[in-house]
Amino acid sequence: MEKVTDNVFVETKVRGSNPAYVVTSDGTVVIDTPQLPTRAVAMRKEVESWGPVRYVINTEHHVDHIFGNYYFRGAGTVVHHQGVYDNFMTVYPELDPFEYAREALPDDPGGEELFPDRDEYYRDPNKGQVVFTGDLTLRVGNHTFNLLHTPGHTPGQIAVHVPEERVVFTGDTIFNDCQTWLMTSDVDEWLRSLDRIRSLDVDHVVPGHGPVTTLGYVNKQRAILMEWKSAVADAIAQGWSREETIERVNFADRFPVDVGQEYMMDYIQSLNAGSLYDKLIAVPAKVY
Repeated sequence: MEKVTDNVFVETKVRGSNPAYVVTSDGTVVIDTPQLPTRAVAMRKEVESWGPVRYVINTEHHVDHIFGNYYFRGAGTVVHHQGVYDNFMTVYPELDPFEYAREALPDDPGGEELFPDRDEYYRDPNKGQVVFTGDLTLRVGNHTFNLLHTPGHTPGQIAVHVPEERVVFTGDTIFNDCQTWLMTSDVDEWLRSLDRIRSLDVDHVVPGHGPVTTLGYVNKQRAILMEWKSAVADAIAQGWSREETIERVNFADRFPVDVGQEYMMDYIQSLNAGSLYDKLIAVPAKVY
């Protein structure tokens, strides 16, 4: 794992989100867990070599941020926002997160033998024991962990600000130099959350995907979101149908897809354009 500061470590070069941990004077704190089974088992061993795991924090409910919780059972208290808890490994028509985790196994030699069957997994996926709304502050040894509600990409999205290390873990509020997944996000909320992150006094920004960066990348992420929204709004203004918008609005040439998911490029472009189209044409409820 990459050493960001003397006490902060992160993995940015394997399939899945960027799992990380912070070493404190009273044990360790994990922020997101690896999707790949062998990586999760190896990370737990590495983290516990520094001391007991005090907390496992999840920044969102998408499978690449939470599936590895299963391999951290019995290690620390799991903490996440109510929005994560409510959607934790829930099967939706457009995605079965358990099968999506299984789909990654070819990228993980040895992972098949560690992968649970569905019934076994859902008996104890290691969901949150501490579940909160709004913000939450944890104190572990000589470190402060400010869990900041930053909705947009998902309703339960959080950023984890560790002022002593001058670092913030943003989850998928930031995709650094790789394709941004809008999915069913609320872009306007997302922009406000980026403003909140931009106000922090930090040197290091650990994104949900892509290499560690600085606060300067917040402006780039903002521009990407606004460009997507503007392009789809312009398509609607020109009278394009949903199908025409999906066909014509495409930013595949801007960035690659993050590690191991190159085959998802067309899916991302279609989902981004289609979900934005649906939101922008939605008729607001009448106010009486």
